[in-house]
Amino acid sequence: MQDRRARILISACLMGFRVRYNGSDKKWVLAALAQWQREQRLVVHCPELAAGLPTPRLPAEIVGGSGADVLAGRARVVESDGRDVTRIYLLAANLALETAQQAGCRYALLSDGSPTCGSQGIYDGRFSGQRRRGAGVAAALLRQHGIAVFAEQQADELLAHIRRMEAAD
Repeated sequence: MQDRRARILISACLMGFRVRYNGSDKKWVLAALAQWQREQRLVVHCPELAAGLPTPRLPAEIVGGSGADVLAGRARVVESDGRDVTRIYLLAANLALETAQQAGCRYALLSDGSPTCGSQGIYDGRFSGQRRRGAGVAAALLRQHGIAVFAEQQADELLAHIRRMEAAD
């Protein structure tokens, strides 16, 4: 019998791995996520590390749009020193999609604010510390391929959604 439990791609930094640009994590694991990790539902992944970016690394922001604009070639990802790293972030997005698809993930819980994983908001592209609505490159690509993407502050919403879906099965 096939396992019909939902699989979730989750940002490695949300699981306590120190992979963020500044070498930190965002560890906070809800009881349900801990249980789902024990059940092997979570697919822990850092797109930026998978694409070969080091930790720590310079901050990067999307200039000229959002993740969908980067995918369409209308915007770029730039590090704080001005270096264009768009190709690396496109690779990161594609690796996230490949990982999610290979693992059968229908959902993703990603670190908000990131030029890769942000799903509700990203930084404004001026390195001012200000956020704006928008999605990062991987979040946009995952959505384009039918994977529901949630930000860390939407974890309760994701958990409730999955419970409803699995109760209906």
